[in-house]
Amino acid sequence: GFTTDTKSREENKKTLENLHSLSVDIAKIRRLKEWVLLQDVAYVKEIAGILQEMGADETTVANIIERCPEAILHTPAEINSQRALWQIVCQNEKQLIKLIEQFPESFFTTEYQQNQKANILFFQELGLRNNIITRFLTSAPNIFYNPVEKNKNVIETLQRSYLNLGGSEANMKIWILKLLSQNPFILLNTSTAIQENLEFLQKNDFTDQEVLQLLSKLKGFIFQLNSTTMQKSILFSKNMFKCSDQELKQLVLKCPALLYYSVPVLEERLEGLLKEGISIAQIRETPMVLELTTQIVQYRIKKLSALGYDIKSGNLESLNGTKKDFEVTYGKIQSKKERPIFNPVAPLHIED
Repeated sequence: GFTTDTKSREENKKTLENLHSLSVDIAKIRRLKEWVLLQDVAYVKEIAGILQEMGADETTVANIIERCPEAILHTPAEINSQRALWQIVCQNEKQLIKLIEQFPESFFTTEYQQNQKANILFFQELGLRNNIITRFLTSAPNIFYNPVEKNKNVIETLQRSYLNLGGSEANMKIWILKLLSQNPFILLNTSTAIQENLEFLQKNDFTDQEVLQLLSKLKGFIFQLNSTTMQKSILFSKNMFKCSDQELKQLVLKCPALLYYSVPVLEERLEGLLKEGISIAQIRETPMVLELTTQIVQYRIKKLSALGYDIKSGNLESLNGTKKDFEVTYGKIQSKKERPIFNPVAPLHIED
């Protein structure tokens, strides 16, 4: 890391001149990270040179430095080895420079090069495609800071769990890759936490088959929970729906959100639905509405009632799903309402 406590408290004239010659907005850096300008040594020209060599034009270079001023404090050697590292998974330098412009902080964090490299190679071995690995490098960079052993450990725990739950060898690889690409942050968990969460579900009478089903539905988020919060959510749902353990289990399989959201979130959403005149019985029929925020629910109910569709007497299915799903449902209800009973344009056969 760099020292943020600078002795001189004087901006480095040479750094300022070099930044100025690259048309960098120095005021912006002063505002965000003035300490960078106070360092005795900076490699402004060298770093700009490397970026230009990779195909960045002047605006792009300035843009990168303004967004991530500490880029200029890295040695050219560090940046060149980072460049070589990311090239393992980038198609070409053009793609690489685009990524650096979008995610400069991820690229200019160079303290973990050994770990980064080992993890990139491990992910390739696992069968993750390069475009997924570059997505991880930019948007989940901290998973590369782990020693590769830790990541291997988590993956092995997942593989073992999958097989122990009755998953097949043949499907395991696809399952792991899908899980990782949906949620790379599972690698930040410990193997113990993963074990504990699976045991919690088994103790709550979910069959192995059902646990597998939940794992796939929850996109690995299950591993970021803990048994205490899951226990509380299950109790809350049980009281809310006044149902047996067996019935609750079916509801959770239909709507894993009952396990995933904390009690305050579930409470707030439930209240929002009841305020709209929706009954607990309706929610029990379609528990997936609890996956939606109160604002989304209100918005959708407003749109539907404008069409004369009464949600209180109807089925909540029409509220469900992604934004796109809802638009489709809405469109169907709308066209049903607008379709006239007879076609006024059709010729009428009248006997002469």
